[in-house]
Amino acid sequence: MITPTPLMRLVAGVWGFKTLAVGVELGLFTRLADGRTITVAEAADEFGLEERPADLLLAASASLGLLERAGDGYRNSALAEQFLVEGRPYYFGAQVRYSDLRTYLPWHRVGEALRSNRPLTWDPQTQQSMFDTTDPAMVAEFWDAMFSTSSFTARALADAYDFGAHRRLLDVGGGAGAFPVELCRRLPELGATIFDLPHVCAKAEQRIAAEGLSGRIGTVGGDFLADPALPPGHDVILLSMILHDWDEPTNRALLAKCHAALPPGGAVVVCELLLNDERTGPPEAALMGMNMLIETEGGRNYSRAEYAAWLTDAGFVDVRTVWFDAPGANGAVIGRRA
Repeated sequence: MITPTPLMRLVAGVWGFKTLAVGVELGLFTRLADGRTITVAEAADEFGLEERPADLLLAASASLGLLERAGDGYRNSALAEQFLVEGRPYYFGAQVRYSDLRTYLPWHRVGEALRSNRPLTWDPQTQQSMFDTTDPAMVAEFWDAMFSTSSFTARALADAYDFGAHRRLLDVGGGAGAFPVELCRRLPELGATIFDLPHVCAKAEQRIAAEGLSGRIGTVGGDFLADPALPPGHDVILLSMILHDWDEPTNRALLAKCHAALPPGGAVVVCELLLNDERTGPPEAALMGMNMLIETEGGRNYSRAEYAAWLTDAGFVDVRTVWFDAPGANGAVIGRRA
């Protein structure tokens, strides 16, 4: 029998996110690092709460798989211990904070975005792009969120595709450098360049220096949309979570630049949340497409078949797809320059 229970789960989805977000805001999971257990009474005292809200928060967090019971108290689940403890290599809390601060409230007006076909998190009439903001705190949150999401995604991509076959990586729109950092840590012979806006490169250089990789990862300031060509001298180009920000003509033009910049045998790797060819899912890709309605002027999530066709039309051969499970992407479509 069909029931409305699946619809109620959708209704309650925002409750789950906000429970996660307030746990991150309070530092709950960081405080419970390394196996610490906390009772309701201890949580109430530690977070300045009364007994009822403390009890509800812990119970709800456990129901979401973020905490687990341990005697009379609660402790981090394996998921929270690995990804929600600040300072851990793949800390995901920055993405949670950014989404809560930047996109949650605009999503309340998604009907407006549907009717106007205009972004809600920035104003195209007064700003050049979604990355143009005078709020330094939000800029910091954005880059921390992108690094948070990209680090584990880079790990998953490296398991699915052999970057060891290459010597020099160009990360187009590479942001703070999560992908080159992860890949160069794994592959001692690999060098990398981040190509992004000059102020973004400055942020990347700080992160790269902190990771001790300044000798192997460099930056080139520029605009991959406006500049006529990409930096030469690389045998693999990465476009990670880039093409969903733009419309098809823009993406085709960028892929043509990639083809021109690569030597024969070089590869381009398009890493994204890919829709299936029928454009019916998976939900994480389709809903990210809806988020592009909120965040961009022309972005949407595309299918594996669409990317494959664009790569072929740009002159790439041996186009194939690798699949994996990560927060920022579920696969990569790869083409080789003949």
